Amino acid sequence: MSQLEVAERNVAASTKRGSSAYVPPLQLTKGQPAPIAANGGLSYMSFDRNGDAGTAKALEDALAQIAEGEGQRVVDMIDNAPQGRPIETRWGPGFHDYDACMDYIRTTGMTAPEGGLALPLAYTVYERPTYSVVPSNALWRDPARAEVAKILRKNEEQNRRRDLYFPHVMRDARRIGEYHPGLSPDSPDCMDRLGVSLAHLESKCRNFYDSAEVERVFYPEIEKLLLEFFPGATDALVYNHDVFDKDYAGDRTEDQDNKNPGVNARYVNLVHNDLNDNSGRVRCRELLTRNLRNFGRTQHYTEEEADRKMSRRFVSINLAKPMETVEQFPFVLCAWPSFADQPYITNYRIYDDRVGETTRFTHRPDHEWYWFPRQTSTEVSMLKCYDSVTDGSVSRWSFHTACIDPTAPADARCRKNVVVRSYVFF
Repeated sequence: MSQLEVAERNVAASTKRGSSAYVPPLQLTKGQPAPIAANGGLSYMSFDRNGDAGTAKALEDALAQIAEGEGQRVVDMIDNAPQGRPIETRWGPGFHDYDACMDYIRTTGMTAPEGGLALPLAYTVYERPTYSVVPSNALWRDPARAEVAKILRKNEEQNRRRDLYFPHVMRDARRIGEYHPGLSPDSPDCMDRLGVSLAHLESKCRNFYDSAEVERVFYPEIEKLLLEFFPGATDALVYNHDVFDKDYAGDRTEDQDNKNPGVNARYVNLVHNDLNDNSGRVRCRELLTRNLRNFGRTQHYTEEEADRKMSRRFVSINLAKPMETVEQFPFVLCAWPSFADQPYITNYRIYDDRVGETTRFTHRPDHEWYWFPRQTSTEVSMLKCYDSVTDGSVSRWSFHTACIDPTAPADARCRKNVVVRSYVFF
């Protein structure tokens, strides 16, 4: 039985049970293989038990997968490989660490075009769905589930040990027109074709560490930018943000109740995307009907009104604006056409009240990567995390990561930027 047939059977069963949970329709992009996912790619919302949004089922599946031992086998394979030497994988040579991969790049004479870089990027080598229990989950603080927490904590650590560095070329995103003649990086056409683009903004927000000011000043600025950027857009909603600053010396504490995301000290050093076929729709409906984790404008849609709004095209866009010119740990983006025929690998993020879905990808030498050398405080890099159009006529998403710039001086300052997440409706 195919993944699609399994998913359709599960949807029918969910409907028969009469669950009130919103179960998104399973959507597959034309030309893209079915995802590597649990339950045939069906959202965990279809396994809702008394309003738990499928979280109990997700935990059961996570523990069952750990018990199978395949994840441990991959970790052992990586750990037992000779240090400093390439690990031969089906996707090409991978490396335990950044420095070994960088040595390989130099030794092989790998070069990049003008404005570009050749450098290591971290990819997963585990072709199975993965599970991550978020820090806020009550399981971590429940004495009765201490043994389960111990198993899951070890799995969290092993998730990071199933990644390898692969050599890649970064192209200068400001030169996209050289690689795609006639395409401007600051155009909506670029977003539709590649899933990435560049915008410009002179923000009046003065303190990006003040979450209230960011919400009051920066959110409306970004919403205005999005409405002007996309022809035909009728509404834009910025719903949360993250601040990244490795060297920040103040309070980093996250406070969801007061819409304060805190300050991140770690840059995500793994090729990934924030949404997928399911979570792009689930997250949107959560915002419209429940304001779930919405830091932006309060929404007042009924379920029927949300369904009508989501019956038209809508997209999720992440936008990253530096607070100062980026010197180290730049944000890098991959163009849709170079992976449009590649299945994504679903990563399930288990909360107390929902199961988020992000995606990971295995390496391909021809992935088309872009960066913005010394991105300035008025340049906003944009990447698509989800598009409801599935016929293959436009990009569905990009994927992205952070990287180390080997050309930066030793005393280069780490990236300080703010990333906002949004939906745009047409």
